[in-house]
Amino acid sequence: MSLLHSVLENRKTAVILGHTNPDGDCVGSCLAVYNYLRDYFPQVDVTVYLERPAEKFRYLRGFDQICTEVPGQFQTDLCICLDSGDRERLGAFSGFLGAAGKVLCVDHHVTNTRYGDVNVVEPDASATCEVLFGLMDEEKISRETAECLYTGIVHDTGVFQYSNTSIRTMEIAGKLMAKGIDFSTIISESFYQKTYVQNQVLGRALLESILFCDGQCIFSVMRKKDMEFYGVTSKDMEGIVEQLRSTAGVECAIFLYEKEFQEFKVSMRSKKKVDVSRVAAYFGGGGHVRAAGCTMNGRIHDVINNLSEHIAKQLEE
Repeated sequence: MSLLHSVLENRKTAVILGHTNPDGDCVGSCLAVYNYLRDYFPQVDVTVYLERPAEKFRYLRGFDQICTEVPGQFQTDLCICLDSGDRERLGAFSGFLGAAGKVLCVDHHVTNTRYGDVNVVEPDASATCEVLFGLMDEEKISRETAECLYTGIVHDTGVFQYSNTSIRTMEIAGKLMAKGIDFSTIISESFYQKTYVQNQVLGRALLESILFCDGQCIFSVMRKKDMEFYGVTSKDMEGIVEQLRSTAGVECAIFLYEKEFQEFKVSMRSKKKVDVSRVAAYFGGGGHVRAAGCTMNGRIHDVINNLSEHIAKQLEE
């Protein structure tokens, strides 16, 4: 009996949680487990609680069943936490942790704090969806569940271009493709396709980007007033930091957007030298060696100076 099956034994209710501002791996992993449970554990009353995901993921089965409102009470037999490195990242839904009969945490972040009763954390995996594939009975993975898993892997590997892509990642992707998923549409419409205003914001971020550390680093920032001008939210910021990282000669990229006055969400990406998870963890965040983030307060140049001090030390190592 697999771990996923064993924790579900004798459970009547279950909730599935992911991190705030859910990305492709978060949405994909949550809906993958939701569909798998609906298909093969119909006796379990399961609900997904997430902040409202981007509409581009609407093609995933179960998207319309996601609950975005905080419930009046948090009791449940089983709480399954996915793609979230710590309890704080669960946001307003973290109340389930103290009320659940058991907490299962499945993740791939190296900074995961192992906050579950049962923890399955594989830092070498490309995505939480890759970890989940190993917890499911492969023969029982439906096409709809495969779409969810493939979506998560595509988004966390940058369509298999990031260094977290392994031979196993490609093998799993191939097995998911064999389920009959429309993999090319998933890639083009959920990863590459952008709205007109998202392209405008991307263009502005690139135009106003600044190189530092002798051209080895680059940063750009989007202030709250500018986000309001374009009518965009945090979900429209996806992909900007990756585009900054693709700049020739750049080892580390930083993108910041202002959540409130002098409060910035920081996203960092690196290529080969800098472990950005170390930098993020120092400032109370987390993530992966080549992709991490945190929230920082202060004037923009103070934030960049504090980050660059830690990045520069690694560049000198």
